[in-house]
Amino acid sequence: MGLFGFGKKKKKKPARSCDLEGSLLEFGEGYLLTSAQIIKSKRFWDNKMIEPETLAYSKAHFNKNDEMGTKMRTMIFQKYSTKDQPWLVGDGQVNQFEVDKEEAREFARQWWDSEFQFTPPNAGPASENMDAAEFEEYKEYAIMRAGEEQLRKMG
Repeated sequence: MGLFGFGKKKKKKPARSCDLEGSLLEFGEGYLLTSAQIIKSKRFWDNKMIEPETLAYSKAHFNKNDEMGTKMRTMIFQKYSTKDQPWLVGDGQVNQFEVDKEEAREFARQWWDSEFQFTPPNAGPASENMDAAEFEEYKEYAIMRAGEEQLRKMG
């Protein structure tokens, strides 16, 4: 072993993907959000419910008052509202949410530095970290109304 440690391989820090859309984030990048912060964005829901993977359910829900379409939208809401772990979100997604970006970025740094052990305040299922009436308001919006305006514009 030489003076400068030649030959020693530096352990590469792992990359992770954005929990919302899969883009790769290098060590230290991104923003850490809670499930409550995720579900409190009507913009997120409007986008989510008209993505190619969810569009058919939304069309069935709005155009045919289809029970299965509504059930699928409910399951999508549950996926985002019940997650115990915080959400790692990239630059391309964070602007959908009304959050303190500096704080969310700092929480992400702490999460990376702790090897994914750090959890921000109020992490966990949204229903346990929000006022019940507020939770129900966002749940009702996500399941019953999200994407309706965008679908109408699509024709």
